[in-house]
Amino acid sequence: MSASIRSVDGASFEASCEVLVIGAGAAGLVAALRAAERGADVVVLERDALPRGSTALSAGLIPAAGTRFQTEAGIVDDRALFARDIMAKAHGEPDQAAVDTVVGVIGEALEWLADTHWLPLSVIDNFSYPGHSAYRMHGLPSRSGAELMDRLRQAAEAAGIAIITEATATALFVDGGRVAGAEITRPDGAVDRIGCEALILASNGYGGDKGLVSAEIPGMAKALYFGHPGNQGDAVKWGRALGARLRHLSGHQGHGSVAHPHGILITWATITEGGFQVNLEGRRFANEARGYSESAAAVIAQPEALAFTIFDARIAGIARQFEDFRQAEAAGAILAADDIAQLASATRLPAEALAETFAEVERLKETGGVDGFRRSFAGAPALVAPFCAVRVTGALFHTQGGLVVDAEARVVREDGSLLPNLFAAGGAACGVSGADASGYLSGNGLLTAVAYGYIAGGAAAGRMQPASG
Repeated sequence: MSASIRSVDGASFEASCEVLVIGAGAAGLVAALRAAERGADVVVLERDALPRGSTALSAGLIPAAGTRFQTEAGIVDDRALFARDIMAKAHGEPDQAAVDTVVGVIGEALEWLADTHWLPLSVIDNFSYPGHSAYRMHGLPSRSGAELMDRLRQAAEAAGIAIITEATATALFVDGGRVAGAEITRPDGAVDRIGCEALILASNGYGGDKGLVSAEIPGMAKALYFGHPGNQGDAVKWGRALGARLRHLSGHQGHGSVAHPHGILITWATITEGGFQVNLEGRRFANEARGYSESAAAVIAQPEALAFTIFDARIAGIARQFEDFRQAEAAGAILAADDIAQLASATRLPAEALAETFAEVERLKETGGVDGFRRSFAGAPALVAPFCAVRVTGALFHTQGGLVVDAEARVVREDGSLLPNLFAAGGAACGVSGADASGYLSGNGLLTAVAYGYIAGGAAAGRMQPASG
């Protein structure tokens, strides 16, 4: 089934609503909650039997600056610093106005989720993510995207929001420049139509469409795709057909540490706390500290597209706060050894090469040196036995380019005018990561999912209110 645009002429709608949301991931559910709070009649369409999306595959961490959660934890941070961090990581490529928009509203959105919808958010303050100048990752107790999705779904149900599952939006009905509704196709082939006054696209990006990935991100064409298979680029395809402006389609988030063959995300804390990666020859091959996104391509370029992430028991203790890491341990993906020789045996890596790599890393830590890959080990703690290792591969998580939106998350046409009642959030909208993987600052995906979802829901519902209201 492919996304298409159809004229509204002659179309009849079996049902209608004020705000229709396509996609029940974090962006879609936040948008629905916000629109319902502002009095709109909301319907959410979800292709799966249970709303999960790419959010459930993540650690569920959302960056924000100047929040009360940071204040309670004694963390000093502000929005201007956060915006500078985003722009620095993305080489100045994102639109500054878009960066300011999402940074300006994300703290408000998180406090709203906590106060109105009972999400027990807190800040991770025991390790830093690359590129962030302060502790600003907010998450739920399990530090998992699955918990985030469960709580958002529960909040939507408590708010009485209609979520129609196993309903794939296969076409949009358009009257001039206005979207009048959507066609829904069921698994058994049954087709329904639902009309709307405003439509929010929250269907993520195009990572699940191999043709689009090959065309826009050829370097990741053969990479493991670790996102939701339903991310077929519907928003991009509809946008093109409607004359929308698209930007940074080559932008994406990769990850250089997915346990293989288990398919479990391994937190990058294993690196930031002093760990490193080696290939099957027992040698390091890149500056791991640049970030997990750009590390995906580096890992994929190694023999068999595999590497081992090496760390120690202290780091494992930090990583254990994440549900994914605990699952990896339960699955036997995390190997442990009392010394380097035993670790080489457990991983089947060349013992001499692995020992030499360990020695070089520890020398750099002792001297505060910078290696040939330009990684600085200054201040990094030494690894102490018992040592740990996990075999990993690189993966494409989700795309970051998409529909250009304004400060109210309204979709912008190529000529700069606005599609009057079409909004986009999350991966459907152009993010703030620039044109390649190296521009992705940790958490950018959920940043734009929650921020634009919050904005889009409020703005779409605002269209239902009298102008004087």
